[in-house]
Amino acid sequence: MSVFNQPRRRVIQLIILGMVSIIVVRLFFLQVVEKKYAKLADANAVLRKVVYPSRGIIYDRKGRAILSNDVLYDLVVTPRSVKNIDTAYLCTILKIDKEEFRKKIADCIKKNGPVRQSVFSSLLQADIYGQLQESMYLFQPGFELVPRQIRSYPYSAAANILGYIAEISPTMLKDSNYASYNSGDYLGMTGLEKTYESVLMGQRGIQYLVKDNLNRPQGPYENGEFDSAAVAGKNLRLSLDIELQAFGEQMMHGKIGSIVAIDPQDGGILAMVSGPSFDPNLLTGSFRSANFNKLYLDTTLPLFNRAIQAQYPPGSTFKPMIGLVGLDEGVITANTGYPCYGAYMGCSRPIKCEHHDPGHAANFRLALAHSCNSYFSNTYRLCVDAPKWGGIRVGGMQKWAEYMNSFGFGHKIGVDIPSERPGRIPDKKYYDAKYKGSWNSCTSVFLGIGQGEVETTPLQMANAMCILANRGSFFVPHFVKSIDNDDTHLLDKYKQRHIVAHISDEAYDAVIKGMTDVVESGTGRVAQIEGITIGGKTGTAENYAIVNGVRTKMPNHAQFVAFAPAENPRIAVCVIVERSGFGAKYAAPIASLMIEKYLKDSISSKRAGMLKTVMETVTIPDAMRSRSKLDSLNATVIKKR
Repeated sequence: MSVFNQPRRRVIQLIILGMVSIIVVRLFFLQVVEKKYAKLADANAVLRKVVYPSRGIIYDRKGRAILSNDVLYDLVVTPRSVKNIDTAYLCTILKIDKEEFRKKIADCIKKNGPVRQSVFSSLLQADIYGQLQESMYLFQPGFELVPRQIRSYPYSAAANILGYIAEISPTMLKDSNYASYNSGDYLGMTGLEKTYESVLMGQRGIQYLVKDNLNRPQGPYENGEFDSAAVAGKNLRLSLDIELQAFGEQMMHGKIGSIVAIDPQDGGILAMVSGPSFDPNLLTGSFRSANFNKLYLDTTLPLFNRAIQAQYPPGSTFKPMIGLVGLDEGVITANTGYPCYGAYMGCSRPIKCEHHDPGHAANFRLALAHSCNSYFSNTYRLCVDAPKWGGIRVGGMQKWAEYMNSFGFGHKIGVDIPSERPGRIPDKKYYDAKYKGSWNSCTSVFLGIGQGEVETTPLQMANAMCILANRGSFFVPHFVKSIDNDDTHLLDKYKQRHIVAHISDEAYDAVIKGMTDVVESGTGRVAQIEGITIGGKTGTAENYAIVNGVRTKMPNHAQFVAFAPAENPRIAVCVIVERSGFGAKYAAPIASLMIEKYLKDSISSKRAGMLKTVMETVTIPDAMRSRSKLDSLNATVIKKR
């Protein structure tokens, strides 16, 4: 008879019998056949210990370790296991009182519960660790010393690039993106440490140890049969030249601004300086939190990476791109001239400037070499008002904005450190919203000289120099050239050559020749290096600030962009020194010295005076400098080894 035709009682009996059989078989397997759980269940005799992996090392382009690992110890606690320990002696060693002891225990319970390990005291100083190690049996069960790797920085440079690591926060633990982390784990918070966390972190291991009657580890349990090995993180190989980076940071001491240097041939970033900088060793060890707070509150904003986060009017450094568009669209030629009488007269009122020599704008090369504002204001208006684009209000403004976007402006480039800002390229939509439809090319004429609403970052300007140097192509700027034993394909996007708007070689030739004239005979002569042809452009960006509710003119920002050698460029540079006047005064010498250092590996004795002047010059306003504690903080770095 079919089972479906049997009485309901028999069917229920068969189901129950089947379930009981499954349970009996499983219990037999777990208790008789499988020995692992029986052995590990004896918690009174076996200590489970997490083994943290070695975090990946970071090397510069010449194979020098610019970031390595040291070992300190955390004192961790399992609150429920704390019984009959010598609390008074532990408090004496840790230099706390019993009230603070109880508060720490309560905080650990609140953070992770009573049966999970929590960090009771992190990154112990050497003397405290030594005392604890000798007397650890007095504080067990409940307390344990856990080794913790911290970062150290032998060159004391590149803080904003490398970033720092810190303990994961309770808020982050609730985020599904951090599901693989546990309380007490450390991870990258900024810079390369954050971007490449997945390859730098490695994989935790587990070790089981036998304990004696005083809870002291006696050796591996079952000869390590149940242990799992920690897997070290992968190493990063950078395009960064750490000596060039440190040299740039020295020159920017006492100044606010940035230096970005890129290899145009592959997009590798050679140096990225944000001034003022700080010693990355400040953010390691037991004083990390206190030092971070001091850096965060410092008036000079050392944690703010000006190379990718500060947005400036590019000033005259924008003129090569303005000229390139004009030449490509045919509104000017290399032989086009324009009056240069100290003011642009093409709009309803004179727009004054400091260029008074008509001969300086007799053709495109001369206009660029001597940075004639009238010439490039007119070139901008000819572009956006061009009939072929339908005029500025139809398609001219949008077409011009598309050119600028193709040069890397107005959007994030995609560098491999976080917090990059996009800058701003105003377009038709922007001006329609701002002026309610009532505007023309005279409204936006200042864009032709890199002023007005346009804003760029130093990284974007350095990348634009790569485009000029390569005559129309670039690689996304990046720091990491390779990852040891990499199978992630994280770097594929940095190996692709990008082609910008298809601009003629003749247009690039005219711009590059004009930029070499800037250094040979124009506004950037101070940047000359014996034996090296440089294409460059000075820039002086007007600077305004709101003072007591009033828009007030402040000292100008000095800028200089360049690439060298002009015949086969190996380095492209952007330098910005805030509130320091003309671009040729400090920005051009700094860029020139960076180029010479990279291409020749040293500075000529003939230019020692220039280097000395740059090193000793301070441009940070006295009021800001007097409130800053950065110099004293850098001078008293405490390295915990």
